[in-house]
Amino acid sequence: MTARMKAAIFVEPGRIVLDEKPVPDVGPLDALVRITTTTICGTDVHILKGEYPVARGLTIGHEPVGVIEKLGSAVQGYAEGQRVIAGAICTSGHSHAALCGCHAQDGPGTRHGWKPMGGWKFGNTIDGTQAEYVLVPDAMANLAPVPDGLSDEQVLMCPDIMSTGFSGAESGKIRIGDTVAVFAQGPIGLCATAGARLMGATTIIGVDSVPARMEMARRMGADHVIDFTAADPVAEIMRLTDGRGVDVAIEALGRQETFEAALRVLRPGGRLSSLGVYSGDLTIPLGPFLAGLGDHTIVTTLCPGGKERMRRLMDAIASGRVDTRPLVTHRFSLDEIEEAYELFANQRDGVLKVAITP
Repeated sequence: MTARMKAAIFVEPGRIVLDEKPVPDVGPLDALVRITTTTICGTDVHILKGEYPVARGLTIGHEPVGVIEKLGSAVQGYAEGQRVIAGAICTSGHSHAALCGCHAQDGPGTRHGWKPMGGWKFGNTIDGTQAEYVLVPDAMANLAPVPDGLSDEQVLMCPDIMSTGFSGAESGKIRIGDTVAVFAQGPIGLCATAGARLMGATTIIGVDSVPARMEMARRMGADHVIDFTAADPVAEIMRLTDGRGVDVAIEALGRQETFEAALRVLRPGGRLSSLGVYSGDLTIPLGPFLAGLGDHTIVTTLCPGGKERMRRLMDAIASGRVDTRPLVTHRFSLDEIEEAYELFANQRDGVLKVAITP
């Protein structure tokens, strides 16, 4: 008789339900991981609302913390019973894109080795992590052992939110002494704020309107926090920078108005680092774009993945230089995941991130 497990399954737009499906079989390069903690991402809400299409019956989720239950016959360097995480971006490790370091655009099945967003597999093209077990393909490229002494909640943000937020700062090429604005202080924006501080920014300006998020922004490293419902953030940022503008603007929401505001506050030659997931076309206004003559750089980033990325992020946690535990504001069992989705999707009760435990 085939063993079965509980999983959060996409049924149709508006419905993700807890159901049962078979525990996955393990191939030679795979690892079966028993989930001990996972979470819900804003991208999962896009899936729930039908704004991002996935196959019906797919297990959702892409942020795993767990224990190796079973290893494929060809997997070396790991042991069953070992605590691990895997990145939301699950690289093959051998495609042209992966070997260029572009794990998120991994295309091992294509003739040229590139596929837009091809590295995002969990909860997108293969069954994800909001379940009792998840099958991790190409385990040797993706599994990162959790250091002794770190709890599940300490490393829970590493697979996606921390990796994505930090990448906003990294893609922005922040330098010591830079002034940085971060538009939106949700979980990704908060991690972008923390990443900007780690990279040496000496003035960090956060923009949001939710009091709890504004306070958390200060805790994560923001020097100034602007409530966009009380003041024009563009005017306020230009005032704070004496009309110069910021060296780097990070857009962490995915809306026309925040993207445009990020562009308007850039100094000439500045960098706009975009992390948001956009659901419509963007328009670039001619004025702040300076007719294309402002030496601006606009860069987009999808969450970096792979075991080395995960190791580095966990080292940042272990060193004490960053603590993402305060981002976990609510906790649910897997049996309560439909309730967790309702809370998270509607952003009730001051929620930032939820911890889901089977």
